Amino acid sequence: MTAFKGPGFLASPIAEVVREGLSAHPKHLPPKLFYDAQGSRLFELITETPEYYPTRTERGILEQNAPAIVAQAGANLTLVEMGAGSASKTRVLIAALLRRQLRLAFYPVDVSSSALRQAVSSLNGDFQGLQVSPIVADYSQHMPQLQALPGRKLVLFIGSTIGNFEPGEARDFLKRLHRSLSPGDALLLGFDMRKDPGILHAAYNDQQGVTARFNKNVLGRINRELGGRFDLSNFDHVSFWNARKSRIEMHLQSTVDQAVWVQDLARCFYFSRGERLHTENSYKFSAATIASLLRRAGLRLEKTWMDPQEWFSVALARV
Repeated sequence: MTAFKGPGFLASPIAEVVREGLSAHPKHLPPKLFYDAQGSRLFELITETPEYYPTRTERGILEQNAPAIVAQAGANLTLVEMGAGSASKTRVLIAALLRRQLRLAFYPVDVSSSALRQAVSSLNGDFQGLQVSPIVADYSQHMPQLQALPGRKLVLFIGSTIGNFEPGEARDFLKRLHRSLSPGDALLLGFDMRKDPGILHAAYNDQQGVTARFNKNVLGRINRELGGRFDLSNFDHVSFWNARKSRIEMHLQSTVDQAVWVQDLARCFYFSRGERLHTENSYKFSAATIASLLRRAGLRLEKTWMDPQEWFSVALARV
C-alpha cells in the first residue's frame, strides 16, 4: 500500500520550487533542477558533442594560459570552485598551482552530491599534495562562508554558469560572493561570448539529441523524486537564440493538451498544446557587458584570456 503524501509533507528539496514554477504563468523551472545524477551524466555527454564548443574552448584557454592565470591570482592559494560538477577542467589549474606550491586545499561546491563524489574519486590520488574537501550547497541561494576557509582564495566560477542567471541576479550573486571573500582574494570566471547565431543554435540543438534528453530529464526527475506522471514523449525540446536579450533560451513544449498529476504536491498541472515550460537561459556576453557586470558587483577586473576566435573569455577579478 502506498502512503499518500499531502502538500504539507514535501520529502524532496525540489518540491517547493517545482510547485512554484509549474503554477506560474508562464511556467518555468530553474536550471539547477537539471543536475541530479542522471542530468549530470547527460551534461558530460553534451560537452563531448561536436556542436557544443564552450567546454572544449574554455579548456583550451586554461591549458594555454594556466601558468599565467595562477601567477596572476597570487601565491599560496586555497582553491574553491562554485558549481564544480565533475571538476574535469579544474585539473588543469590544479596542476599549475601544484607546480607553484607544495600543498593545495581544494573545496568544490555543487548542488549535486553525485557530481561531487565523481570529482573527489577522479582527483584523489592523482595529485600529490592535493586535499579535496567537497561542499554540497545550493550556492545560488545560500553562499558558503568562504572567509572561514584558510588562506588566500582563488574562486572559480567557470563554464559560463554566470550566463544562467538573469542580469540582475548575476550582479546580486557576485555581490554575495564578494561579501563572502576577503580583500585580495581572486575570482576566475568563464564567459561565453556573443557570436554567429548559427553556431549558438547548433550548440544547444545537437544532432544526437543529447541536449533534448538533458532538457527532458527535468521532467524525469520530477517523476522520480515527486511521483510525477509526466510522459516525456509529450514534450519537445525547443531551443533558440533571442538576439534582443542576448541569450539562448531552452523550453519544453507540450505537443498535446494534457493534465499531469504530481503525487507529492497533490496537484494536477495543465498544459495546453504548444504551451512552453521555460527551463534555461544562457546569456552571451561582450567585453563591455563583462566589465559592467564585474564593476557593478564591486569587483576589479585585472586580466582576461580568450581563444583565437574570441568565442569564450576567462576573466580574473580581484576583491
